[in-house]
Amino acid sequence: MPAFDPGNLMSPNATRIYDKDDTLITKIGVENRITVSINDVPDVVKNAFLAAEDHVFYDHNGIYLKGILRAAWNDIVHREKVQGGSTITQQLVKLSFLSPEKKFKRKIQEVLLSFKLERSYSKDEILGMYLNKIYMGEGAYGVQAAAQTYFNKDISDINSLNEAATLAALPKAPSAYSPFNNPEAAKSRRNLILDNMVRYGLVDQAEVAKIKQEEIPLYQGGPNQSRYPYPYFVDYVINSLVAEYGNEQVFQSGLEVYTSLDTKIQSAAEKAMANPDNFPPSKKDANGLIQPQGAIVVMDPSNGHIRAIVGGREHSHKRGLNRATRPRQPGSTFKPIIAYGPAIEQQGMAPASVIDDVPFKDGSYAPHNYDGRYRGLITMRTALTYSVNIPAVKTLNEHVGISNAIRFAGKLGIDLKAKNHGPAMALGGLYHGVTPIQMAGAYAAFANQGLYNEPVAIRRVESPDGVVLEEDEMSPVQAMKPSTAYMITDMLQSVVKSGTGTRANFDPGRSIAGKTGTTDDAKDIYWGGYTPHLVGMVWMGYDEPKRMSRAYGGLYPAKVWREVMVKAHEDLPKTEFPMPSNIVRATVDSKSGLSPGPNTPDEHMITDIFAQGTVPTKKDNVHVLAEVCPESGKLPTEYCPNHGITRVMLKLPYTVSDKVEDSDLRVPSELCDVHGPGNWPFPGNNEDNPEQPDQENDRQENGDERQGEEQPANQNHNGDNNEIPADLLRELN
Repeated sequence: MPAFDPGNLMSPNATRIYDKDDTLITKIGVENRITVSINDVPDVVKNAFLAAEDHVFYDHNGIYLKGILRAAWNDIVHREKVQGGSTITQQLVKLSFLSPEKKFKRKIQEVLLSFKLERSYSKDEILGMYLNKIYMGEGAYGVQAAAQTYFNKDISDINSLNEAATLAALPKAPSAYSPFNNPEAAKSRRNLILDNMVRYGLVDQAEVAKIKQEEIPLYQGGPNQSRYPYPYFVDYVINSLVAEYGNEQVFQSGLEVYTSLDTKIQSAAEKAMANPDNFPPSKKDANGLIQPQGAIVVMDPSNGHIRAIVGGREHSHKRGLNRATRPRQPGSTFKPIIAYGPAIEQQGMAPASVIDDVPFKDGSYAPHNYDGRYRGLITMRTALTYSVNIPAVKTLNEHVGISNAIRFAGKLGIDLKAKNHGPAMALGGLYHGVTPIQMAGAYAAFANQGLYNEPVAIRRVESPDGVVLEEDEMSPVQAMKPSTAYMITDMLQSVVKSGTGTRANFDPGRSIAGKTGTTDDAKDIYWGGYTPHLVGMVWMGYDEPKRMSRAYGGLYPAKVWREVMVKAHEDLPKTEFPMPSNIVRATVDSKSGLSPGPNTPDEHMITDIFAQGTVPTKKDNVHVLAEVCPESGKLPTEYCPNHGITRVMLKLPYTVSDKVEDSDLRVPSELCDVHGPGNWPFPGNNEDNPEQPDQENDRQENGDERQGEEQPANQNHNGDNNEIPADLLRELN
């Protein structure tokens, strides 16, 4: 049985939070407390708290069994706790004497100590100690500090039902019912308490009806802003603790919390996010917040430990909006997770597998590439390096399948529901979105040889007397084969070396992998990158999604990531991603993905990596010898001189329009119209292959709207620098 120490009734213990090296970074729970006499607390405030927490407080001896049963019934009827099951006496005991262990023995101790407390103090004394001890949000402890924080008044000056019921709403969940952060939830909770006051005969129904229509008269100066260091990370830790142990135990019981925070990386991330040069043109919104906003998460891929979290460009108030935990659309950063990862893992595909980048349509969905081009037959590596959209959609749709893709993502900590998900998922078109923390966790598995660790910020929690309440026991899950993770990583290194992510590159000779992401109209832009040591995910966008001008994932987010990682890697060695023993290299035909055949030209031979046992053995059958008219490039007729010439060409079971860049390399389907009577139909065109998509329908459903991706910074690949407007090229280079 814990000692009945009267000193604990008024002197709460601070919870201490430590970084990854067990260095104390902050204490929470001891600031902004002003003790007042119960005689200075107006009756309207007392009545509001009694209606909210314990309406028979003056009638019981510390325990109220009927109230516990009623609370359980109210939970069912209202689907929200109208009044807690514990008496005010029990709550004060829990705040003062007990650890947060959820055991039957603790409940017995709570009952016995409640009886003793009732025998030792008067009801007014117990109520006074309770009102001075409870945490009220925004760093305020007790009703006096809360009255000053929310209304800029002393508690003795709180004389309205509106203010009193608002204060009484806070102890249950100070963050969730904060009138600063969640005004609608605060009003809803206030109104429930007002109804209770009517039910218990404490106020008049007509008066309550009028107050329910009123707004909460908050102090316009805003919440108390006594800050702690590394606020977004600490906020994340506090929220995790509160979810597990409750507000009282977190803020008053003196927990010892050991986190994964790396203060060096956190400081670098905060500095990068505060730098206006790292963001698109910005201005303040109607709420006074700078827009667009951003978030960054940095993790250790080997164990899932979060090293840094920054959830915005500034920290406006404690436990407010943290954009690192807010779901948004990931754009093309989702391609490795939902299309190419499962294609390699489940279907035996490889970086050299070939997908035809031609106009594609699935029902009403007709994706397009960000630059309006159709490159024709390209490898998975090329498609990912330059973030070509259509091959990703076709890989998901024709090779993987939606359900298989969802299962693969689930192993990486991203729980997607099949409902409303279709081919657009390949480009990050999700029903609910994903958070930067989820994305960092998923990418960490690619960096960690396919092993997934759930992202964690808390390594260990101890009670004040040294009892370990929880400890991170790393239990990685093999989400994919090491060979799959390595092939994805190898392709993502190409993104950084020569593709859309070159601006993230730093420190020559260091292994860096990553992927850009830009949604329609650049409403969300992402950069997710990693080294063998660290993975980082950066998001930018408006809090209320809208278009950002001159913004894409390979620009501002990559710039922030690079700035943070340069600092984070100052003392880290240059190491390579470990290559699994079953990875082999082989030469294949770049237009078929098969073993080179007798007609494969040298320029179409490439060497790439494969998992052992998946190297193609079938010979290329796409390159064929075809006879064409030398002038028209079409099939020769009897009128063509010398009846044409023989060329090595590409033969596929369908035709494409001349908008496809390798169309001139494909066996023509029409007869020469330069010599002789003209253009005659040829067997094998679209009419004979109705299953092929309408090759002329390329961007008509999307207009000029960009979908999904961005431009590489320094293009020298097939003239791709035309993808960036000339004025923007001059600005960026």
